[in-house]
Amino acid sequence: MLKPTVNCGELRVTDKDREVVLAGWVSGWRDHGGVVFIDLRDFHGKTQVVFGREKTGLPEKDEKELIEIANSLRNEYVIAVKGIVNLRPEGTRNDKLPTGEIEISARQINLINECAELPFDLKNPDKVGEETRLKYRYLEMRSGKLKESLALRHRFFQSTRNFFADNGFIEVETPFLTRSTPEGARDFLVPSRINPGKFYALPQSPQLFKQLLMIGGIGKYFQIVKCFRDEDLRQDRQPEFTQLDLEMSFIDEEDIKKLLERYIQSVFREVIGVELEIPFKRLSYSEAMDRYGTDKPDLRIPLEIINITDLASNSSFKVFSSAASCGVVKGLKIPDADEISLSVINKTTEEIQSLGAKGLAWMRHKKDGLHSPITKFFSEEELKEISSRFDTRRGDIIFFIADTEQVVGACLDYLRRTFGKPSENVFMPLWIEDYPLFEKDDAGNPTPMHHPFTSPRSGEEELLEKEPFAVKSKAYDMVLNGAEIGGGSIRIHSPVLQNRVFKILNITEEKARQKFGFLLQALSFGAPPHGGFAFGVDRLVACMLGINSIREVIPFPKTRRAYSPLTGSPSDVDKEQLDEIGIRIVDFKKD
Repeated sequence: MLKPTVNCGELRVTDKDREVVLAGWVSGWRDHGGVVFIDLRDFHGKTQVVFGREKTGLPEKDEKELIEIANSLRNEYVIAVKGIVNLRPEGTRNDKLPTGEIEISARQINLINECAELPFDLKNPDKVGEETRLKYRYLEMRSGKLKESLALRHRFFQSTRNFFADNGFIEVETPFLTRSTPEGARDFLVPSRINPGKFYALPQSPQLFKQLLMIGGIGKYFQIVKCFRDEDLRQDRQPEFTQLDLEMSFIDEEDIKKLLERYIQSVFREVIGVELEIPFKRLSYSEAMDRYGTDKPDLRIPLEIINITDLASNSSFKVFSSAASCGVVKGLKIPDADEISLSVINKTTEEIQSLGAKGLAWMRHKKDGLHSPITKFFSEEELKEISSRFDTRRGDIIFFIADTEQVVGACLDYLRRTFGKPSENVFMPLWIEDYPLFEKDDAGNPTPMHHPFTSPRSGEEELLEKEPFAVKSKAYDMVLNGAEIGGGSIRIHSPVLQNRVFKILNITEEKARQKFGFLLQALSFGAPPHGGFAFGVDRLVACMLGINSIREVIPFPKTRRAYSPLTGSPSDVDKEQLDEIGIRIVDFKKD
């Protein structure tokens, strides 16, 4: 068998007259009156191979046999070709290909493997359903776009490892089989055959182990690691995902932020050739929620929310005045909104009702000021004040939501993303900081905003028991173009403070000992101050490529039902396997 000496993307004009061997898949076949052209493709690119145009010096019989083999080829056949690099004739060069100025005059060919009928056209994979593409994911990889994503992902890993190694970090692997601990999502459980009735849990993150590494004196740790969460899926969620995890000792928030700004700047420069300015913009959690309705705003959209609760409280429009007494009234201006018709408004109203809104009020700025069905409830002075606050011009429209802070924020964030026009080919990272340490669960009790190991802000420890929801944390998230790409915090390094936080979270001493006893014991043996961060690699790579779904940057992802069409998993297992681990399947109905 012929073995390749070059790949299908590297030959150039300077290789003229060179004898080479290429191997790959046939991605195009053309017969031009006895002259056969083949586009040969591998991971690196495409090269045109020609049969019968140039004199090869072969005996006539061998030349004829070569052309017959070429005529028998079809798309996705696997072949190897030996030939001479020639320049393409004038007028036939392809400027869209890096190899478009040359071609290979074939002198020898090996047909390695034929290809069965394909389940879809590899040049148009987007025209088939997602399950079909995922079932034949290895075929989709050949088509180009996914292959490019995986190549970028590889360069991302290489750049990342180099950066952290150069900055004194060491890469340490943490266990996949560990114990179940409450970290905000459901664990994947793994039954133990050797310890009947006992279970491991797959890690949602290496959180506790990286804290133990700091207590162990490692100092600077990082890891590119698989994590697992048994939760409902969305475009940016998968049951197994890749995380860039890191931790450092004897540092504060500023140390981590400055390091990670340099890291993101470096990886963007090296991997996609984009230069980001540092330092990144910073917003407090409360400011982000007030101005954008979300803690992951897309700053490429130049629209901000305006609060008019004070105006609404004195309004004769009861929808506004009643909401202002127990909630808020806020609005969002969409400039140059003539294309937003009444039918669009009605459709949008239905959409935001799914977010909890009771309705959508609006005013449109026409030639002589603001107009809508609700302007009759406002005086001229009030309308002028509204127009002034939103700085409206002819053609603008203002959307208003009157409800609780949560509903208003969610709805106006949706409207901002729906009608806002983000700048293209722009990356705008920012830090969100000063998060509350706790938020309320459905029963109104404290639950961690991030996780229970996050340190309260310095000087606010005395508020923990008195006003837990007023306590700010030493937590910080990085947001890029509307996506949270990572988050971190300074950790609690005092066992006394950690126990206080557990108590506020209604985690009894017995339960804390059962779930976190190994951590509390480790903290008691002289834990240094430490903190860290974790990036969602899949989401970050998708952002770098401008892709919405992380499934498009993962080699073998699951569907939204956490199912793999490729392997048919999850699947049934033999009764003998279940007997070995002491598990019996019973009728199960999900609520």
